Amino acid sequence: MRTEQSNSPRTCAAPGERELAELDAHWRAANYLAAGQIYLMANPLLREPLRPEHTKPRLLGHWGTSPGLNLVYTHLNRVIKARDLDAICIWGPGHGGPAVLAGSWLDGSYTEHYPDITRDEAGMAALFRQFSFPGGVPSHVAPETPGSIHEGGELGYSLAHAYGAALDNPGLVVACVIGDGEAETGPLAASWHANKFLDPVHDGAVLPILHLNGYKIANPTVLARLPHEELDALLRGYGHEPLHVAGDEPAQVHRAMAAAMDTALDRIADAQHAARTDGATERPRWPVIVLRTPKGWTGPHEVDGVPVEGTWRAHQVPLDQVRDNPEHLAQLEAWLRSYRPDELFDDRGRPVPDVLACLPAGRRRLGANPHANGGLLTRQLPIPPLEKYAVTVDERGATTHEPTRVLGDLLEQVMADTAERRDFRLVGPDETASNRLQAVYRATGKAWEAGLLPTDEHLERGGRVMEILSEHVCQGWLEGYTLTGRHGLFSCYEAFVHIIDSMVNQHVKWLRTTRRLPWRAPVPSLNYLLTSHVWRQDHNGFSHQDPGFVDHVLNKSPEAVRVYFPPDANTLLVTADHVLRSKDYVNVVIAGKQPCFDWLTLEEARVHCARGLGIWDWAGTEDGAREPDVVLACAGDVPTMEVLAAAGLLRRHLPDLAVRVVNVVDIARLLPAEEHPHGMPDREFDAVLTRDKPVIFAYHGYPWLIHRLTYRRAGHPGIHVRGYKEIGTTTTPFDMVLRNDLDRYRLVMDVIDRVPGLAVRAAHVRQRMADVRTRHDAWIRAHGTDLPEVTDWSWPH
Repeated sequence: MRTEQSNSPRTCAAPGERELAELDAHWRAANYLAAGQIYLMANPLLREPLRPEHTKPRLLGHWGTSPGLNLVYTHLNRVIKARDLDAICIWGPGHGGPAVLAGSWLDGSYTEHYPDITRDEAGMAALFRQFSFPGGVPSHVAPETPGSIHEGGELGYSLAHAYGAALDNPGLVVACVIGDGEAETGPLAASWHANKFLDPVHDGAVLPILHLNGYKIANPTVLARLPHEELDALLRGYGHEPLHVAGDEPAQVHRAMAAAMDTALDRIADAQHAARTDGATERPRWPVIVLRTPKGWTGPHEVDGVPVEGTWRAHQVPLDQVRDNPEHLAQLEAWLRSYRPDELFDDRGRPVPDVLACLPAGRRRLGANPHANGGLLTRQLPIPPLEKYAVTVDERGATTHEPTRVLGDLLEQVMADTAERRDFRLVGPDETASNRLQAVYRATGKAWEAGLLPTDEHLERGGRVMEILSEHVCQGWLEGYTLTGRHGLFSCYEAFVHIIDSMVNQHVKWLRTTRRLPWRAPVPSLNYLLTSHVWRQDHNGFSHQDPGFVDHVLNKSPEAVRVYFPPDANTLLVTADHVLRSKDYVNVVIAGKQPCFDWLTLEEARVHCARGLGIWDWAGTEDGAREPDVVLACAGDVPTMEVLAAAGLLRRHLPDLAVRVVNVVDIARLLPAEEHPHGMPDREFDAVLTRDKPVIFAYHGYPWLIHRLTYRRAGHPGIHVRGYKEIGTTTTPFDMVLRNDLDRYRLVMDVIDRVPGLAVRAAHVRQRMADVRTRHDAWIRAHGTDLPEVTDWSWPH
């Protein structure tokens, strides 16, 4: 277990007048820096009268949220320093970059990461110029921002990220600023329930700070317009104890915010002490701070005769014509000078001692805490030798196993081996047992802090399996967990992982950006196991049949995404071993939970997975004396079975035909080498899949993806892909593949249709295949099961 935090009850005295003045100085300095980033590209300290050319030609940024974020940054500094607190902050409001950049520049962490941005006038000028400027930094809190683990792009994920960061971090406090616009999203609404999964013994604490400034970009926000009593009741209903801070007079707000911070941290310390020392088991009512301040606070009150401060007009750039309108320019200068920068920065542009008085030191600074650069804390995951879990394959296709159940035994051992260090979690929406991974319950239970009943199973305070029926929250938990340096696996039904399409998009962008930042240490990969997949959702029906997540992922940054289709239990073990050891990737593994034939021994699986794609010479009828007449390729467990069944039919009915069978595990191998790090050079691709022979490709997902991946290859005109055609229902397993023309009989017909000269010579075989397909339809309607030659099939030895 990690060291317990030093936050102890009532150790932080209320600030006196001197300290309040220092807090206000820091806050004013941060506000000045935030506004300066939006507007200025020269004359950063107003040493001379402001001229149009000192301002940026394109004014980009969001002022409205910045003063509130600056207030939080200032007051977090105070309590971190006073309590020697280990804390990070998740900055949820969109485009809050100016504030967090200002805070990290003031605490010195920005200069440590970017030595050219010095903490003086020249560095201030560079800080201002780079903001939302070509070649500079984004307007939101991004990977480039020290102290950040949260991309401030799409809204709704901050609170889930905060809880993910706090899991298994007993010494950490994670503050989370939630914008009131963000609070209207579905993911954020579900995330309020994460407090029912936070264990006060083994986990850290989350301090939500709901910042109500009243408006989104053009509309009021729902929570800000609720009556005080209704909002208070809502938060209490979520299981929190609200602390309200409101006002527009800085001195009064500073006092109230300091008191709220102290009260919240005292309550957190009390709850943790009660659980860790006294053995209390009742779920704590964790504090939440509700902060109401005007939107665009301390900015222009009116512009062109209309109200701005405290309205939606303060959301972005309150004065948008400073280069062309002298009145706007004069108003901007008056606004900036209202912070009295000459009192905040010395003659060299360095922050004066009063501005820096509230700052913690070293790794306690928000911009320097290693939890916000989680790769610095990562330990290699202990994965046991696979030999203990591999299935025995004496004859190919003679036995079956449920691949995910075999993987579950391995994950159980990983859970057991990380019981003390607590740096591995399994997350998923109520599907761990459904996905055959329930062996993990022998090592740990499901995290649960709400009520318990005698009929409950596997619920456990401190459990490390996380189940909540919100894919958004699962994704947010795992992102926060991995970005703070720990390992995990997200198990999900294939069709419903689409719910987090945009979240994985944000995470991939984060990983891609961090690869270009030398100070960001690599973090454990975010790993998906997609099971209950399209071909074996015959019992749930059409609504549960969608294999398109792979298409979405493969559109993303090639250096950060990997997609794997292990065809049996041993290849799944090898694939899982690989992805769980990897860093800085989004890995997607698609594997079935239903009984699947065992094709490869463990050693064969290792070699095959290392290649990513390979010829299964034992399955084809090549003799090495001549080129193949046709290539049967496959990716996915069910397509692999259908291809091998088709190869067996061809062996029996057309024994003179030279058939090559190619199995693909790593789908990116089909891409050209210049398009993806795993892509194959043309010469290698042509050697395996040929330049001029027909290729019948049975693919797990939508056929068009294979065409997109291979369209540059010389042999692409000869590639014919069978896959899911959006035809589904509640039916038998084989009827699913037949309806989508992925079945073995259709594949044989495709071979006959596409191998030159075979159509006439093998017409009788083609007719026989078509007749079986016709007979199948009548059979399943009469018997409710698949044809005996399908259900009883095994690989011919």
